[in-house]
Amino acid sequence: KFEFNPKDGIDNPALSLSEDTDGEGMGEPRFYLLSKDSTETFGFCLHEELGCQGHVIRQVELGGLAQRRGLQDGDRLLQVNGHFVDHMDHHTVVRKIKASGNQVLLAVLDGGSYEAAKALGRDLSQMLPADIRPRLCHITRDKSGFGFSVSGPEGVKGTFQLSVRQDGPAERAGVPPGSWLLELNGASVRSYSHAQLARKLKQSGNKVTLLVASSAVEEFYRLRGLRITAALADTSWLPFKVRELHLVKGPAGYGFLLKEDDCISGAIGQFLWDVDAGLPAEQAGMKEGDRLLAVNGESIEGLDHHQTVLRIRARDDQVTLLVIDPAGDEFYQSVGFWDP
Repeated sequence: KFEFNPKDGIDNPALSLSEDTDGEGMGEPRFYLLSKDSTETFGFCLHEELGCQGHVIRQVELGGLAQRRGLQDGDRLLQVNGHFVDHMDHHTVVRKIKASGNQVLLAVLDGGSYEAAKALGRDLSQMLPADIRPRLCHITRDKSGFGFSVSGPEGVKGTFQLSVRQDGPAERAGVPPGSWLLELNGASVRSYSHAQLARKLKQSGNKVTLLVASSAVEEFYRLRGLRITAALADTSWLPFKVRELHLVKGPAGYGFLLKEDDCISGAIGQFLWDVDAGLPAEQAGMKEGDRLLAVNGESIEGLDHHQTVLRIRARDDQVTLLVIDPAGDEFYQSVGFWDP
């Protein structure tokens, strides 16, 4: 049996989907947005059990956050941050949750409905919406502008819908036509008037970063009373990428030093320096000044230097590190994607 006891907090109750499952008495998936607090735990464990299919929610702590919000013993985990996980091996699902950082969005199905659906040969992924992630899009202006225009109800603040020019910068950056604008350069537009938004866009210069949601995604969160944040966003359209480095220790070690230092935000982070030429760290693609985000698939958020070193040394001869270069680190912190 493998147990995972995630540390996080739930800031919104779960609400179920409204789609008909075409199964008499069969329940519907429920969604939980979990927001991390270093002093709290989720209040449940994730199990893999012999003779029991799926990723099973167990040990729901009496009076804990999960129990107060409605997570139940025997629920099966179907989705993590919009990714269907029922077909994945247990350790991969655990890593996905642990690597989520401050926030994670989970979809679960009660145990009875899960087992009934399996017995009927149902495709469980069809019980879930195909795309529930907002997008972070980084747009570089061309000679005709950013390639989008903004409209909204007259006199109403914070409600902005985007019209996207075909083959323009916004479309190339991944902005869906008709999407809703949620954040501009890491700041919520909820209190902005149309004039204030126009001024902020002008002040952005030649580059702007938008958090946007398609109409379907916006409706999904709104109907469930869930707040869309950058931490939940699809970042595949961004020019800044995290890198996964797999290091196998050589006779002279890994060939790098880990140093604790201040991040751009003022928080403390763990950085990689003194990368030795020809040794495993350099061969894996490590660069001077990379910031360490996760070790062996687990976020190091909240860990001090000593704890991080112990994570790296947990396996004798190899380690997998998730890192970001300084430019990418500055960008993600500026738009609130993570807060080290």
